[in-house]
Amino acid sequence: MARSVVVTGGGTGIGLAVSRRFVAGGDAVTIVGRRQEVLERAAAELGPTVRPLACDLADPDAVEALLKELPGSIDVLVNNAGSREAGVGGGPHALLARWRGDFERNVLTAVLLTESVRDRLTPGQGRVVTISSIAALRGAGSYGASKAALHAWNHTLAGQLGPIGITANVVAPGTVAGTEFFGDRLDEAELVRRAGRTLVGRVGAPEDVAAAVHFLASPEAGYVTGEILHCNGGELLGR
Repeated sequence: MARSVVVTGGGTGIGLAVSRRFVAGGDAVTIVGRRQEVLERAAAELGPTVRPLACDLADPDAVEALLKELPGSIDVLVNNAGSREAGVGGGPHALLARWRGDFERNVLTAVLLTESVRDRLTPGQGRVVTISSIAALRGAGSYGASKAALHAWNHTLAGQLGPIGITANVVAPGTVAGTEFFGDRLDEAELVRRAGRTLVGRVGAPEDVAAAVHFLASPEAGYVTGEILHCNGGELLGR
């Protein structure tokens, strides 16, 4: 039976791979992101069961407007939207901009939407999966701190949703090639270096993360909630 799936940041990279995986399973997918043209290209690639909706998920007014367009019932919500704020300049103003930007783009984008659609999540089978990062456990300043905040929030969310049969979990990827996240920093030498830090001898692909998300969103994962699933090839061992 087809499910109603919402994927944020669904136009590129991990979000696109996640959307593709659900489409392959016959689900109807709504992809949400800031760039309408990117979303439309992704929807054209993925097929007629995909609907693109542009929204700045860190803006509460934009989220309120988005609610009118989202499905009335949501079986799976994947919070993938996020980015790393570029560090520009020094001093407290630049520091504030960096920390606030990372918090807004990585935490608020998940929290505002999830809390706004809680009453649309399907009781008994709903799934919330949030994308974090290896940085949440290893460090990386304001970006790592913002991703770590998602872990604490998810623990609370899982406790609130569990009694009505809805699970809430986190996937924390390591290095994933084939996304916009690293820009031109992930050259061949850096890929080799990062692959050497894993136990499997390679960096990840968006499809690796999509497979982890798809499992946590599956009916078979109904007894798994409040968890952080590491998807990093052994670069950082689970704890």
